[in-house]
Amino acid sequence: MSRVPTGVAAGHPATADAGARVLEEGGSAADAAVAMTLASCVAETVMTGLAGGGFAAHYEAASGRVELLDFFVTVPGLGESGEGELVDLPIRFGRQEVQYQVGSGSVAVPGTPAGCAALSERHGRLPWPELIRPALELARSGVPLPRVHATCLEMIAPAMTRGYGGRIYAPDDRLLAPGERLYQPGLAQALELLRDEGGATWDRGSTAQTLLDLMSERGGLITRADLEAYEVRISAPLPHSFNGYALHAREDMAHALTTFARLSTRSASAPELALRFARTLGGPDGHGDTTNLVAVDAAGDACVVTHTQGLGAGEWLPGLDVHLNSMLGEDELLGEEPQPGERMASMMVPTIVTDDQGLALAGGAAGGSRIRSALIQSCHGVLLEGQDATTAVERPRLHPVGELVHLEPGFSDEVVETLRAAGYETVLWDETHHYFGGVSMVGRAGAAGDPRRAGAARLV
Repeated sequence: MSRVPTGVAAGHPATADAGARVLEEGGSAADAAVAMTLASCVAETVMTGLAGGGFAAHYEAASGRVELLDFFVTVPGLGESGEGELVDLPIRFGRQEVQYQVGSGSVAVPGTPAGCAALSERHGRLPWPELIRPALELARSGVPLPRVHATCLEMIAPAMTRGYGGRIYAPDDRLLAPGERLYQPGLAQALELLRDEGGATWDRGSTAQTLLDLMSERGGLITRADLEAYEVRISAPLPHSFNGYALHAREDMAHALTTFARLSTRSASAPELALRFARTLGGPDGHGDTTNLVAVDAAGDACVVTHTQGLGAGEWLPGLDVHLNSMLGEDELLGEEPQPGERMASMMVPTIVTDDQGLALAGGAAGGSRIRSALIQSCHGVLLEGQDATTAVERPRLHPVGELVHLEPGFSDEVVETLRAAGYETVLWDETHHYFGGVSMVGRAGAAGDPRRAGAARLV
């Protein structure tokens, strides 16, 4: 049986390069994951950023222990705060228009810096400044904008170019085109502060004060009490059984792990499998600006991180080019009456898969409501259909929404006819698209980043 290779997979070539570099320098899987998380906050700001939040899953080969780190955003308002401005912003994704709310009232308490620091402290080997360096170099030089990121930028331009963002994403009064360099020089200063002030959380130091000053000026909800109360939450997941494998991940709001169990069948024709996916994966629809990354080191340890800032609030930290999150403006993540200090809900589900031989696969997905369908179809390909990682990630995907099934090109006429005969309406897309999520994985079947989101993998 082959072992899991040492390597990384991520949502952008520059992000993957950062992780591979850290592994080559002797870093752990957690070190590489931290470096990639920070690099993605420079290279993938159409998808994520420093002022967001997320989750990590860490596997220790020597003990077989899996640990989850929750550094997602929390609901602000523990101290005396403003009322917060909320601006309705319709965004069109293909044929569908989705209503969002942005502005100072949409900003939740960030957790990404705290999550990176916790991973480094608990499982890292390299000094903290070494993990900042790849992202810092990207911020100073700028990063070419991949075609799929440029396409995404076109769709979410009303949020990304709001206020200060217009200088970054639409210099000369036009949106950046594919291949053009994305410059965010203020991020270099933000990363230098993160490096020099310890990176633990934003409850102290100059960045915290800049955020609080902006909240005061703009009537935002975040207070010093919110920043001081924030903490990364550590837990051990209860594994879910799946055809001889154990799945280790958080119980996300889309219940991805329990869905895996209902799909644990190895033998099925393509039409039968498509119908099974359609019946099992149905759920709500919505856009998701998220990224995912994976690292496996030479010792066999693995780390998966999924993080996001939502659409982006259109509010920026002055001089730092940090776009604040808009998580309070995404209705599907809010409970009926969210209380200050509560963690917000999420569909993100970084996943570790083991068997009696140890690590089999580490992976996760980006894409909001499509995270579950993207990750499950890709993992099903590797774990049950015997596909290599690249084939499983790149093959056509479907995503059901009620009685409607979206299909990427590549499905046979028989698959389409089977779905229609079962009562589904089908939407046939003309090309593979980032709508269908972005999967990153490293496992015995190899490593793969998703081309739908300019993903890349690197073996070390």
